Amino acid sequence: MASTQDSDPKPKVLVPEKLSPDGLAILRKTLQVDEVTKPSPADLLKIIPTYEALLVRSETKVTAELLAAATNLKVVARAGVGVDNVDVPAATKLGIVVVNSPSGNIQAAAEHTISLLMSMARKVPEACASVKAGKWERSKFVGVEVKGKTLGIIGLGKGRLSSSSIHSVGLIVARLARGLGMNIAAMDPYASASVAESANVTLVPSLSALLPQCDFLTIHTPMLASTRGMLSTSELELLKPGARVLNVARGGIVDEAALLAALESGHVAGAAIDVFSSEPPRIESDPEATLSKLLLHPNCIATPHLGASTVEAQENVSLDVCEQVLQILAGDLPRSAVNAPIIVPKEYRTLQPFVRLVEKMGSLYTQHFSRAVAGVPGGESTVQVRNTFDLIYEGELAGMSSTKPLFAALIKGLVAPISDERSNVNIVNAEMVAKERGIFVTEQKSRDPGLGGQGQRGYSSLVTLVARSGSRAPSMNRHDSYLGPMDAAKGEAAGRKVERQHVIAGYCSEDTPFISRLDRFATSFVPEGNMLICHNYDSPGKIGVVGSILGREEVNINFMGVAPASYGAGVKDGIEALNQRLAGLRKGSSTGWGGSGTQTPQTPKEPTEALMILGVDREIGDHVVKELIGTGGVLSVSGVLL
Repeated sequence: MASTQDSDPKPKVLVPEKLSPDGLAILRKTLQVDEVTKPSPADLLKIIPTYEALLVRSETKVTAELLAAATNLKVVARAGVGVDNVDVPAATKLGIVVVNSPSGNIQAAAEHTISLLMSMARKVPEACASVKAGKWERSKFVGVEVKGKTLGIIGLGKGRLSSSSIHSVGLIVARLARGLGMNIAAMDPYASASVAESANVTLVPSLSALLPQCDFLTIHTPMLASTRGMLSTSELELLKPGARVLNVARGGIVDEAALLAALESGHVAGAAIDVFSSEPPRIESDPEATLSKLLLHPNCIATPHLGASTVEAQENVSLDVCEQVLQILAGDLPRSAVNAPIIVPKEYRTLQPFVRLVEKMGSLYTQHFSRAVAGVPGGESTVQVRNTFDLIYEGELAGMSSTKPLFAALIKGLVAPISDERSNVNIVNAEMVAKERGIFVTEQKSRDPGLGGQGQRGYSSLVTLVARSGSRAPSMNRHDSYLGPMDAAKGEAAGRKVERQHVIAGYCSEDTPFISRLDRFATSFVPEGNMLICHNYDSPGKIGVVGSILGREEVNINFMGVAPASYGAGVKDGIEALNQRLAGLRKGSSTGWGGSGTQTPQTPKEPTEALMILGVDREIGDHVVKELIGTGGVLSVSGVLL
């Protein structure tokens, strides 16, 4: 261990893993840097109280226990992208900033993708092995050219217009592939159309539109409940015969059994894999396992998770996180904060539970309203994007000097379930991400203590999210006024097709977030864990049918609630009331959500629809969803992970 005298006043930085010396050299100019080689968890607990910064890679587990013992810690810096080894909620609760390096290794990952693509196209690994075995089999290793072929990209990511400012693997892969003469098509519901156009990328709305075009297919999304196994048998069957598949993102996004079957049938001509569902694979100990068979298949090439393994990438992430440590210890904002923003401490304590609430609301919107499986013939899960949102604060929140953390939390929640930016959306870059993805948010405030008639329910602030389709000139100021909400009543009266708005409302009670409204339905649940939301006709027997189906699948139900349609008698009424309230807020009325002229919740005399909300112990499979839809009387079903 390198150390200085105990009396040295320099802030102390602990580095328990090997880091590139370039970044550490920057820190040593003004800080005391202690490199400790692989300390045990017990040793870490003993020494951590004296340190203000902790720099880790992927091996050190930064647990809630360790963070609680770190009484002087101000920042945890992860030299890499993923923060799975850091208890981010615990750090946030303690006011410890967590930073990472989201762009330090993206060039390396993109180049590795292209390397695998070319190696697969020209059968380089097999040919190399053949020559080293003393053979000369030129006719056996005839490949294909990539010029003129179509590369499909799942997860284009974010980026700016100049090539020097691209900040996603997908966009860099697209740029490199265009240089090889390939045609590029991509599926990413929140990708910026202008950025895609500048990169000569054709955006398509769904996997079913993308896959039949592909000669090569590459994936660049995170591993989430919504992306696990997203390329399975049905999706692979949509690929053009003879297509080739790459995965340099996360193991498990491609169903390995389905990919093996597609290779064996010849429908997929080749696979190139850098990441696996189990790492490292145990080929020798279990040669009959699906993953072993996949790796041993002659048309599969594999590398041991080398996407970020370049000298330059390791130097980049080291320099990046070390510079951010210096910024934070100097009291400045970091550029890649994963969790808590730096704001007025008193306001931060008030905002903290609402940051969690608003992020959950955004994630709930994307997962529930955008991906619900409809109970209609041929109904399937689709992404129906609304890009304009109203975020309304009532009560105490309306008096905050800054609501940037809430805005950032909303953007993070909206994009996390369907993008690779879960860890990268923060107070620093939220507005940029929103602009690049075409998401427009207006924030409205009402100090009315009545909270729309809900002021006596034990909470001081209410947050309402209204999602709608709309367009306006992009603006860097998220507080700019917009073109105005659609007048649903007039539109329907005139016979015009009116697209539905969606509403989610919530509050916090003793720092616990609650969802109090989903569209017309009055709810009361904590948005946490795996949940199943069924929109059904309110008729006898529905609870029993759903319970029986889940019981047969051995799914445990942690809680269940039934939400009545309490806000207006129909969609038209609910939208009209919302428009009246929003109009009142834009005119400066302090009673835009309460007081005279505002519709308060009215319980229909004979409600015909309801929401059944269930907390379950695991993700619900598609076959269960289809069975629920098939029972009759169920209008839609969505599984969400919050």
